[in-house]
Amino acid sequence: MQMRSTVAIVTGGSSGIGLAAARALRERGLTVYVLSRRPFSEKGLHHLCADVANERQCIEAVQTLLRKEAQLDLLVNCAGFGISGAVEFTETAAAKKQMDVNFFGTVNMTRAVLPHMREQGSGKIVNISSVAAPAALPFQSYYSASKAAINAWTAALANEVRPYGITVTAVQPGDIQTGFTAAREKTIIGDEAYGGRIAKSVEKMEHDEQGGMDPAAAGAYIAKIALKQHPKPVYTIGLRYKAVCLLLKLLPCSLSNRLLGKVYG
Repeated sequence: MQMRSTVAIVTGGSSGIGLAAARALRERGLTVYVLSRRPFSEKGLHHLCADVANERQCIEAVQTLLRKEAQLDLLVNCAGFGISGAVEFTETAAAKKQMDVNFFGTVNMTRAVLPHMREQGSGKIVNISSVAAPAALPFQSYYSASKAAINAWTAALANEVRPYGITVTAVQPGDIQTGFTAAREKTIIGDEAYGGRIAKSVEKMEHDEQGGMDPAAAGAYIAKIALKQHPKPVYTIGLRYKAVCLLLKLLPCSLSNRLLGKVYG
């Protein structure tokens, strides 16, 4: 009897880390659907159109997949974007949009797949977080907050669904060379009042991103974690960033935060 192919859906799968992860999963023999807001086509990948910030669209996309495949084994939540600017000068609407996509987009897709995975008695969910979660970045406070929310939510959810054979884990990339940098929604309003520190901080971050890891390497790592039988709650990509996260755990909070302030503040 022919074995069924594992079926995966990757949000934000038409570009950046999401596309790299989708390709890596395809290379491992999975049937891979990529979800994005805009049209997308690549051989060996199936496309679904939806905005992760729209709960109804997420549900409809998952239902479309299930009608075609009758199973769904893996969800990788990659969709996200970044904003930057000082808290004092960031409009609340922009902050809410950041959370709606990065955090609630992950929530929407996860809630859409959970009923099927629970009834199926198995499933894997991988949420893309960021090293910016433990390393709270000045002038990217809402991005850090959205990723920190993903980490805490992932750990809590993992305990809720473990009895149903479902695993949930978060993966924290560091700097990756992708279009994420160019897509960041930046505002330097108030830069003069803050002594030019807003622009300098974001410039430093963008320089690091463009010198960062090849997205294909990050995608391969995500695929590897996604296929683990018993994943840990959180993984960090790259030895450098693993060391950073460990250091942030070991140092007193006041000291680690001052160090981050010196680098990015």
